[in-house]
Amino acid sequence: MASPIRSKARSLITSVDNLIPFLGNGVSFQFPRFSGITHPSTGLLRDWHSSTSRMKLPKVDDTRVESSASIKKNPICGWDASVSCHGLATEAPSFKVESIPESKDGLDLFDEMKQRFLREEAERFQALSEMQSPKFMVIACVDSRVCPSNILGFQPGEAFMVRNVANLVPPLENGPTETNAALEFAVNTLQVEHIFVVGHSSCAGIQALMNKQENDNSSYVQKWVANAKVAKLRTISESTHLSFDQQCKHCEKESINCSLLNLLTYPWIEEKVRKDLLSLHGGYYDFLNCTFERWTLDYSGSRFGGFSVKHRSFWC
Repeated sequence: MASPIRSKARSLITSVDNLIPFLGNGVSFQFPRFSGITHPSTGLLRDWHSSTSRMKLPKVDDTRVESSASIKKNPICGWDASVSCHGLATEAPSFKVESIPESKDGLDLFDEMKQRFLREEAERFQALSEMQSPKFMVIACVDSRVCPSNILGFQPGEAFMVRNVANLVPPLENGPTETNAALEFAVNTLQVEHIFVVGHSSCAGIQALMNKQENDNSSYVQKWVANAKVAKLRTISESTHLSFDQQCKHCEKESINCSLLNLLTYPWIEEKVRKDLLSLHGGYYDFLNCTFERWTLDYSGSRFGGFSVKHRSFWC
């Protein structure tokens, strides 16, 4: 067995020697140190190379090397290198490893949050600590790209917010959820004047709804998006000629309208809307095109399952 292994070892060393003319000046290899006389597998003399010695490769003729590309510094691993090509000749990359700030359980991220927090005005927060009286209740999606405060510019204390998958409002008959519990508090205790249901483009919750098979409640998401089943049925009946992506966009808007109608199934909401003490609004944020649509439910034409809007506007 020793003879074939020695042969392979010599072949490997020969392969390295053949690569020497093509490697850049200053490149060196660090080989492991062996102790004793010979290595039991390769048969090479032990200590043929000490732990601190290096094999220096010959200098390459600079006239054969032409710069053709460069690799920018990587912000994560912190290395930079240049690549030069002329035939088979290349200049080996030179790596420089930079230390990355240590992070334990994301504490560095919390330090950034702390700085943002400390920059806020203490007086404003002191006033908010006494009471809240928002004019708006906003029901938006949990999607990280559609934060209502960033999109619509709400400041602390201006909007009572609920965020759930696909910005849905379940009908009263579907039983208690955290969403209708928040509705009850916002309308009856905080006395908000506007409920704003905000949907958005590329909504994964609506895509799950459109892909949902009949009676498929295999996950919490599937169970939750079933609250918008009516929106899916309307979308299918009105847009059979459209692609799946186009149907999803249609359903994203249709589900907002269904949520606005579902709000009227709560007697304490319907009563205030009827008395013009509360207005219901829909909004659609298309972050692909940086546009926003807004409309208001017309109560007079939206009872008994119908839907009518007024004050529609388009922001771009």
